[in-house]
Amino acid sequence: MTTPTPARLRRAIPATALAFLVTMMGTTIPTPLYSLYSAELNFTPLTVTILFAVYAVGVVGALLAFGRLSDDIGRRPVMIFALLLAAASAVIFLLPPSLPLLITARIISGLGAGLMSGTGTAAIMDLFPADRRTLAGTIAVISNTGGLALGTLAAGVLADTAPTPLRTPFVAHLALCVIAIVGMWIWVPRPSRGSGARLRLNGLRVPPYLRAAFVRAVLAAGSGFAVTGVLTAVAALLLARELHLDSHALAGFVVFLAFAGMAAGQVIAGRLAPRVALPVGCAGLVLAAAALAWALAAAALEPLLGAPVILGLAGGLCLNAALTTTVGQVPPAHRGEVSSSFFAGLYTMLAVPAIGVGLLAGTVGLRPAGLIFAAAVAILAATIGVIELLTSRGDAATV
Repeated sequence: MTTPTPARLRRAIPATALAFLVTMMGTTIPTPLYSLYSAELNFTPLTVTILFAVYAVGVVGALLAFGRLSDDIGRRPVMIFALLLAAASAVIFLLPPSLPLLITARIISGLGAGLMSGTGTAAIMDLFPADRRTLAGTIAVISNTGGLALGTLAAGVLADTAPTPLRTPFVAHLALCVIAIVGMWIWVPRPSRGSGARLRLNGLRVPPYLRAAFVRAVLAAGSGFAVTGVLTAVAALLLARELHLDSHALAGFVVFLAFAGMAAGQVIAGRLAPRVALPVGCAGLVLAAAALAWALAAAALEPLLGAPVILGLAGGLCLNAALTTTVGQVPPAHRGEVSSSFFAGLYTMLAVPAIGVGLLAGTVGLRPAGLIFAAAVAILAATIGVIELLTSRGDAATV
């Protein structure tokens, strides 16, 4: 990549962050609209949860197949292509809805998010010097989780206020995609040529020296994504069917709280050492899972609003510390590959509980299914927190 001037660098950072944010918005815009699609197309809970989680297939597929692409051809073209995929997904959502079209749009959105998750994180880190790597990680995660938060909140509000609730959110997102593409094209430097860059479709790889820390980091941050998957899978249906609250803005607000809290958690995480942030974050995830279980067992609104706040803050601690101890520890030439590997693990852990809730709901009901998976995720988070705490103490004793 050509070295940008200070003035252009000041514009490249927000342009890159905006592209990241806008792409991730597209993945959560449909979340508060699922009850509308369910009523119009007669979806079962399993269909709704699969429709939510199927985009993870696109995410993980893109990360596995193209995780090293930005290391080879540059961050800018990959990010622009991710924005084009996000725009294509919005266009498909604007067509008359059907299950095949919705699944197609979700997978395309996932492909764009997969390309952007690894590449956007690496691109933002590339724009900062080594001594400001923590700030870069914070901006990257805020762009990621901020986009997820804004997408669901904006869609919920527009669905309650706009005359065409299944069209207006996607028209707005399409316009934002165009703005982000223009910003990337004008302000982000083009990758340098003649450096031997080539297109490679190979699996991802994590350096051997990083693998133990990488696994712990993915499981810790992934536990937060897993709780988020359960919350997102059941929140809208719980509000509509059990609490008889049909506000799409409220459904979007519940998920917004989780992702906004995750962004806020980055500010706290920046003041803590990773060896402290990861165990504390895991403990918070156990509390979040317990609050979600309370909301499901009692069909109560208050814990349903409290759970995502705890979840977001705890997940933010885990995610920031995990990025610092993984992506932040590798040279730029391999940063996109490691970043993509990291997010492939996270999105797998996001999708599995959501689909599991949908499958189990057909047998035992939505609320019991959510309780089972909330308990499973709480056990996982507690286990990883204890392991991380013991490992940190062992490292400190060695030093």
